Amino acid sequence: MTTATLTIDLSAIAANWHALNRLTECETAAVVKADAYGLGIDRVAPVLASEGAREFFVAVAEEGTALRRILGPGPRINIFSGHMPGDTDMIRSADLTPMINSVDQMILHVEAIPGHPFGIQLNSGMNRLGMEPSEWSALREIALSQGPSMIISHLACADTPDHPMNAAQLAVFREMTEGTGLPLSLGATGGILMGDDYHFDLTRPGIGLYGGLPYVDARPVVTLDLPVIQTREVPQGGTVGYACGWTAQRPSVVATVSGGYADGLIRALGNGATVTHEGRKAPVVGRVSMDLITVDITDLPETPGHLQLIGQHQSVDTVAGFAGTIGYEILTSLGARYDRVYLT
Repeated sequence: MTTATLTIDLSAIAANWHALNRLTECETAAVVKADAYGLGIDRVAPVLASEGAREFFVAVAEEGTALRRILGPGPRINIFSGHMPGDTDMIRSADLTPMINSVDQMILHVEAIPGHPFGIQLNSGMNRLGMEPSEWSALREIALSQGPSMIISHLACADTPDHPMNAAQLAVFREMTEGTGLPLSLGATGGILMGDDYHFDLTRPGIGLYGGLPYVDARPVVTLDLPVIQTREVPQGGTVGYACGWTAQRPSVVATVSGGYADGLIRALGNGATVTHEGRKAPVVGRVSMDLITVDITDLPETPGHLQLIGQHQSVDTVAGFAGTIGYEILTSLGARYDRVYLT
């Protein structure tokens, strides 16, 4: 088979959710936006629900509608982007809970579907989504009279626990929510790891469920094995790939494997990245192309049938480091051509 194999360990996702849940004394939600970070919301979300997750977060109403079809009635599905024009029918029919981000969204929501559940998102300093402190101050009593389900905000620097922005946002969030009497949520994976002060009533782990940093104790979730299509001997001075991207400094054996930027393996993964075979590393050489990657296997003791990019010996964050990006981008970019194998 020429297609690369992407193995997704659902039991590891469940174990990571339980481990993060045990770090707090509050409720633990699950963030499954972007197709469960690229790993398949139709397979991931039911596992998390069966393990006890009753609160889910997605980015937009369309994702919420798809998730409701998967989970059925019961779990609460919260929408980070709030109530956008055109969302009303989806919010109503799929029983979604938008996190209201502005006065305009509040007006739209209460006029279009009065009495329908909603939450409030506040801008505590990230300056991305949520009501500004001045906006919230003006709207607060009106919003609270409508009975929101919770108030949330989001940390900008939780991956760096000692960053002063964390304490600053915590102080702002406490000030903005003082006396509301509502369930509060501030911490995602990084916030959970920073301790009780950031837990409040609900935490929202995302990347930590899927084996990514900053949760260093996460069980690995993803393995990506790339089949070797062809090998060839390249003489000293021979070049490999587009634009002669690599020149052999010695007689070399180069393997061409199935996988490329059409599969989410971005071009920046070129020279400098490694793959592994039975724990031994082999360097990627030349440019990543649309469907193919070339690897110098000269120092391997045998010609492998597959080479592993992500797995026991290289985490998704290691691979992200090769490309100068983050594990989130690698996960959510993994393409549709892989043969996906789910372990339960």
